[in-house]
Amino acid sequence: MSVAFRRESDDEHLEPKFELPIPPGPNLVTERGAALIAARVAELEAAIEAAVAAKATEEQLKSLKRDLRYWTTRHATMEIQPPADGDEAAFGTRVRYRLNGQEKAVAIVGDDEADPAAGLVSFSSPLARALIGAGEGDFADFAGKADAIEVLGVEAV
Repeated sequence: MSVAFRRESDDEHLEPKFELPIPPGPNLVTERGAALIAARVAELEAAIEAAVAAKATEEQLKSLKRDLRYWTTRHATMEIQPPADGDEAAFGTRVRYRLNGQEKAVAIVGDDEADPAAGLVSFSSPLARALIGAGEGDFADFAGKADAIEVLGVEAV
């Protein structure tokens, strides 16, 4: 029989499912970030147990297990950072700054804890990298502009 008349399965056209990418570099976390990761692991373990009991589809279980692998890896590799002293912008500080005439504030946290909409930026983000090491009254280069950011205040979180 010619392959032209062969029925292809629907699975042949599906996109492959890959593991969730682990951010490069160290897995630095705040105390809050460590608690969030531990809670996410517990939540996924409970969801898998519930899915097995409810006889969920294999695809649903695969997705939950993939997420659990990511979060258990993040839990195993996390490095809880000591509280910052708040003298200069660093991991675990809240920084008030002025950029393009607008005053803003962000807390510098770990990759998994970051939520820019809530004012939490990852220590590996361009903004955090520009701020780290600057103290109140200092200026920092950002987005190719010299002295684009003025640091208005720094406090430990």
